[in-house]
Amino acid sequence: MTNKQKIDDTYISEEGMTDLWNVWYSELLDGQSGLTLKVNRIIDSRESSFQRIDVIENQDFGKLLVLYGSLMVADNDNNSYNEMISHVPLFAHPAPSQALIIGGGDCGALTEVMKHPEVEQCTMCEIDKMVVETAEKHFPRLTRGLTDARSKVVFEDGKSYIERGSNQYDVIMLDLSDPVGPAADLFQKKFHQRVFEQLKDDGIMVAQTESPFYNRKTVEALYENLREIFPIVKMYTCFMPIYPSGLWSFAFCSKKYDPIDDFDQERYDRLQLDTQYYNDRIHRACFALPEFVVRLMK
Repeated sequence: MTNKQKIDDTYISEEGMTDLWNVWYSELLDGQSGLTLKVNRIIDSRESSFQRIDVIENQDFGKLLVLYGSLMVADNDNNSYNEMISHVPLFAHPAPSQALIIGGGDCGALTEVMKHPEVEQCTMCEIDKMVVETAEKHFPRLTRGLTDARSKVVFEDGKSYIERGSNQYDVIMLDLSDPVGPAADLFQKKFHQRVFEQLKDDGIMVAQTESPFYNRKTVEALYENLREIFPIVKMYTCFMPIYPSGLWSFAFCSKKYDPIDDFDQERYDRLQLDTQYYNDRIHRACFALPEFVVRLMK
């Protein structure tokens, strides 16, 4: 049946289902404010050894991935987060042959990195294998990079991987969930210092650094620590509609290269990347910060 649904031996129209199927998803910060979406369908729900994983569907955003109650990615979020955490450092580094992603279980960042032929290998270290499996099933557009021979996936705690590592990377991306649960240790100064040591002498680290509107104390502490480690630390932002406030930030941390002065325009023009959000104008403009963020960073 396409127009009717049988409930308790009674057929009712789809229009009559409205009140019966009235499910909403809310992500609240401190229980005060946040984002609320009407859920058209709950597509998948499972529990891994680390967290609850849900896939829901909304009319505006399509399918959304939810980890321990926090929205991660959506079909219709313009892929801005994945593009910005990947292309900004890769176009600032002149020869990004070795890349590492800590986290990134939806594989969106990995797929964007694979658009750069200069990358000889990109390792993604993700603690939760079930997140990758869920992304492969429900978000195949994000997981295309897994089929690239230059990609390598390691299922391990990112902190342990970095602490015992001996490889030297050109670019390291900390594509982490919020600083709670298994990701909490990966926001600490000790971890960032070890990442610094895993970079080559001209290496770049980029990390997601939460909302500068909602997470002000976290942002202040993070950048204070990062400036004590890296000689070049600059915040940049993007519009991420499913994240708190819609304004999301990243820390560009470099041993040598400036993200604007060293942007490789020739390589950008040559590659002609297929992107939805990132371009050369955004690359430069994203480092221009609103005044309230400038004051927060002082």
